[in-house]
Amino acid sequence: MFSRTVLSSCKRAPQACLFRRFATEASAAHEVTQVDAALSKKTARPNLHTGIILNRSPIITRTPTPFEKAYYAYQTRIHRALHNPFPYDFYFKQGSPLESRFNIEERRRERKAFGAPFGMQTGETSEAEKLAEATMRDEEEAMPRVHEADINSDFKNLNRRGQRNLYLLLQKQENGTAIWKFPQGSVDRGELLYHAATRGLEVECGNNMDTWIVSRNPIGVFHPPSPASTGGAEEDVVFFYKAHIMAGQVRPNRTHTQDFAWLTKGEIKTRVDEDYWLGIKDILSDF
Repeated sequence: MFSRTVLSSCKRAPQACLFRRFATEASAAHEVTQVDAALSKKTARPNLHTGIILNRSPIITRTPTPFEKAYYAYQTRIHRALHNPFPYDFYFKQGSPLESRFNIEERRRERKAFGAPFGMQTGETSEAEKLAEATMRDEEEAMPRVHEADINSDFKNLNRRGQRNLYLLLQKQENGTAIWKFPQGSVDRGELLYHAATRGLEVECGNNMDTWIVSRNPIGVFHPPSPASTGGAEEDVVFFYKAHIMAGQVRPNRTHTQDFAWLTKGEIKTRVDEDYWLGIKDILSDF
């Protein structure tokens, strides 16, 4: 019944039916054009890059907090109060320098655990004890926990900030501006991300150091903001890989890099721009 009505209307007004058909074809063509544009935009391949977060792990233990010091001192007092006496008569010959050295060290440990007057010398000092004390004074003292690089603010020295994790940052020129970022390289077509990261690290930092890339999988991804002047240019994507330096030092490629520094997380925040910081702050160690 409907088809008969349409045919009869077309017979009475053939120009109206022709206009309606052209309008339908135009709208369909417009929809197809929009779908093709969306698909082409969706399938556009971004520019892939790999960044290396090269880490120098802490080389000395952290300084205990006041609470930790109090806790360890309390445990030491309990341990020394409850432990069985050491049978030094069995291990040392009576009157020997080794026995005297052990007695001196034991008195020091007793005085450190309980305080004075525990561990104080009673009676006359024997010749063996005097010899042992002279020998102990000539022994090497412990190295200071603050390195010379910290005093001189040498950011290129790997011995600085021994209690903290350090990360390598490179200074480069981009668009006439000096910026700091992790070592970074492009990915060739058909190249694996892990291989690109290994190649990029050697190109950027040289082959004068022994490094270890922890995993073949990236630990983070960063989408740099595209400048407004580029319009519809392809976006950049940076995949970050974690690596450790085992030995050696960085020798950056001076054609790409102006300077380098080993920095803590807090120091990195003061050197990189805000967008870069927000993309990397969660993959860095707080201490």
